[in-house]
Amino acid sequence: MTMESTIKEASCWVLTDGSAGMEIQCIGLAEALGLDFQVKRIVTTKPWRWLPPHLWISPLKFLDKSGDLPEPPWPDILITCGRQAIPINLAIKKASGEKTFTIHIQTPNCDASKFDLVIVPEHDKLRGDNVLVCLGALGRITPDKLHEAGEKFTPQVAHLPSPLVTVLVGGSNRCYDMTDKVMQDLADRLEALHQETNCSFLITTSRRTGAKNERILKSVLKDLPHQLWTGEGENPYFGYLALAEALIVTGDSVNMVCEACSMGKPVYIFDLPGGNPKFNHFHQSMRDKGYIRPFTGKLEHWSYTPLLETQKIACEVAEAWNNHSQGR
Repeated sequence: MTMESTIKEASCWVLTDGSAGMEIQCIGLAEALGLDFQVKRIVTTKPWRWLPPHLWISPLKFLDKSGDLPEPPWPDILITCGRQAIPINLAIKKASGEKTFTIHIQTPNCDASKFDLVIVPEHDKLRGDNVLVCLGALGRITPDKLHEAGEKFTPQVAHLPSPLVTVLVGGSNRCYDMTDKVMQDLADRLEALHQETNCSFLITTSRRTGAKNERILKSVLKDLPHQLWTGEGENPYFGYLALAEALIVTGDSVNMVCEACSMGKPVYIFDLPGGNPKFNHFHQSMRDKGYIRPFTGKLEHWSYTPLLETQKIACEVAEAWNNHSQGR
């Protein structure tokens, strides 16, 4: 982190509905800015959760008590992500007398000029004077974190033959389907890759992978050199990224693809059935820029400048905050 990306002596909230992919982006930005932040996880109620932000009446009064209930003192900086957080962001801005500097990640379903800053991925079309554009998704990865995690997990994988191939497995979402047939295909391809290269696997699954798909994966991996993390015990995610000589990532998650590309090492995408124009544009852009290639069952070698968009965006946010602070 450079001095240009650091914000000092400002209070900050990270506020989402608790979805991991959204929260990670907010936390990644807050960490890159050097902020001492609090995490707020809200639970919205019916019928408000289904309505566009401008139809919410007194948003702060209609949050479920099972989540966090934002109340003053309001933060200097508010970072939100996701549709449910939009009306809360706008309400805090108003309640603070326009003093809270509001940042929203992802294209909002309202007038973007209502926020101080909006951060969108390149594959979204929103542009404007207060819009910052990043390639893919923000995250928590930094070179220092990767180095530390790599040193920590090296002894745990020392017995595995090289090359080490890290595999990031996602699952079904609104755009993609991870069926048992698709998982079996992935598992079979991993087995074939080991037979050809004598590689070992460092594999993580997600909450979306599902128990049945994990069983399919385990049945094939049992005779292959590997480590598999399915959510129990210490999370080795950063360590697996750091130690990888190549990475295979299912294409359902922009976050996972971007995190894999933070290494500057070969990243292969295992395509899932489905997709949409935004995902398709993202994957094509990443291929065109030389970050990723389709997983065809072979290991190739290529390199690129590691993708560290969070640090770049943090510098732009810090500049905007400084301009805002000087104008108060």
